[in-house]
Amino acid sequence: MTQACLTFRDLTLGYDSHPAVHHLSGTVARGSLTAIIGANGSGKSTLLKGIAGMLAPMSGEFERDPSARVAYLPQQSEIDRGFPARVVDLVSLGLWPKRGLLGRFTGEDRATVARALSAVGLEGFENRPIDTLSGGQLQRALFARVLVQDAELILLDEPFNAIDARTVADLVALIRRWHGEKRTVIVVSHDMELVREHFPQTLLLARQPVAWGATADVLRPENLLKARRFTEAWSEDAPWCEPEHDHDHAHGHDHHHDHDHGPRAA
Repeated sequence: MTQACLTFRDLTLGYDSHPAVHHLSGTVARGSLTAIIGANGSGKSTLLKGIAGMLAPMSGEFERDPSARVAYLPQQSEIDRGFPARVVDLVSLGLWPKRGLLGRFTGEDRATVARALSAVGLEGFENRPIDTLSGGQLQRALFARVLVQDAELILLDEPFNAIDARTVADLVALIRRWHGEKRTVIVVSHDMELVREHFPQTLLLARQPVAWGATADVLRPENLLKARRFTEAWSEDAPWCEPEHDHDHAHGHDHHHDHDHGPRAA
C-alpha cells in the first residue's frame, strides 16, 4: 500500500479571515511528483505555504509525514536580491537546519555546497554577488540551496518563471532526478505543456479543488473550463464560507472530478 506524505482533511487556508484555498481533501503519496496549476489568485502559493508550515489552517487540517524534512523554494519575487550576499552564502543557507544559525561549517559542508553548485551548472560562481545574477542563474542557485537541504519533501513555487529554455530543461531534469530518488516533489506552475510532459499527477485549483489525479485526466477541457468559471465567480472580498459537509472527502482525490457546482459564500 502506498504511504501518504501529506493528508488533507477539509482544509481551508487564507489570510486575515479571507479563505484562499477552500475545503481541500485528499492525499499526496510519498515519492510522488505533483504539479499544482490554476489561474493567478487561485490559491496555489497559499497551499504551498500551508504545507511548509508558514500558514495555520483556518479550518480542517492536514498531516505531514513527521519523518519528512521539508525544503521550500519561494517565488523569485520574494527573494531580496539587494541583500549583500554571495552565491555560496545563499546556497549555504540550506545547511542551517543541520548546523543552526551559529553553527560552524565543516569541510564536508563546503564540499556539499560545491557539489550542489556543480550540479546546477554554477561552478566558479561561488563568490559572485547575488545581485549580479541573471534570473536563470539565481534560480539555479536557489535549486542548489534545495539540493544541500537533502529533504524528503520538496516544495517549489513557480520555479520556471522568467528563465531561459535551457535553464528550464536543466531544472526539470533535477526535479525528475529527485522523483527518481523517491522524494516527494510538489511544483506550482502555470506552464500547461510542461506539466503535461513531465508531471504524472496534477491538482487543479480555483480556490477550491476542481480536479486532482492523473495529469491527462485533470487537464481535460471540461475541467479547465470549470476552473475558469470558478475563478471568475470568486470575489476578492469573499467572506468566510462554511464547510460543505455533504461532500465525501474521505477517499483520496478522485472525488474532485465530480465538483460541478460553483463557489459559494455563506
